[in-house]
Amino acid sequence: MIVWEARNFLEEYSKGNFPANAPALPRGVFMIEPESFYVNPETSADNAYMDLENAADPERALSQSRALACAIRDRGVEVEVFAGDPQAPDGVFPNNAFATIPGCLIIGSMWHHGRRRETERKDIRNFFKIRDYTAVDLSRQDCIAELTGPLILDRARRIGFCGMTDRVDHAGVVAMHKAFDLRLSFAFDLAKCEYHTNVLMMILAGTACVLCPDAFADPEVPDAISTAFPGHCLMLTEEEKNAFAGNCIALTRKDLFMSQTGYKALRPSSLKTLQSWGFELTTVELDEIEKAGGSLRCMVAEIF
Repeated sequence: MIVWEARNFLEEYSKGNFPANAPALPRGVFMIEPESFYVNPETSADNAYMDLENAADPERALSQSRALACAIRDRGVEVEVFAGDPQAPDGVFPNNAFATIPGCLIIGSMWHHGRRRETERKDIRNFFKIRDYTAVDLSRQDCIAELTGPLILDRARRIGFCGMTDRVDHAGVVAMHKAFDLRLSFAFDLAKCEYHTNVLMMILAGTACVLCPDAFADPEVPDAISTAFPGHCLMLTEEEKNAFAGNCIALTRKDLFMSQTGYKALRPSSLKTLQSWGFELTTVELDEIEKAGGSLRCMVAEIF
């Protein structure tokens, strides 16, 4: 079922039909290394997080990407790294273009024309094909659906939270609900200055949630979402959200990854709350890549 109002989400969720019986954590991840990295002004039309004033350093971006891959491997998580595409020098955020559920590769449908090349990558498609993943190609459908950019997943309970912007349309919500095999999807408007839900909200290992309430168009929406994580919903400030503290990802039950930018912006109370939930933070400097308007979570595509 797909619902579009906070009251309808609360009504459906209260029925208790959402057992946590699906995998909450990936068995590995994949990344795309920067190649001739630069900041693409095309996508700045709806991405206020981009830095167009300071030119990106391609070598430093590559070094930071490799440091992130090493940090993830050091926590025992398998990382597959694909080479960058010089024709898509800002194509370092694969979670917008590709996603998986067990046995299925989902290919996104991108809003900006300059990003559509990313979903055509044969090496990534073939990587999953030879591993017997069925492909669901939303880029061939009449929709806009940038996967786990707009769609935040409670994978354990198969619930999706989708923030509506130009990066996803009504048909995209329907297509992703089906592709991800969700029991319930809750679609809602974000504040006008936002472009992807994963900058302002994330679900951590199926047990907790962080979100910035000021980034939702309707204040009833974050309140409704928080009811699904009683006692485990951290409300981020605007300052924390703007520094990418919400663009984090838990890859094990305890290992939470966040950029140094986000970590430095965390209030002591926010850090204490995350630690009280059993998370240990691993942070990596990603300021060069963050010039393109995304951060750590955007760089990590999960393999289920």
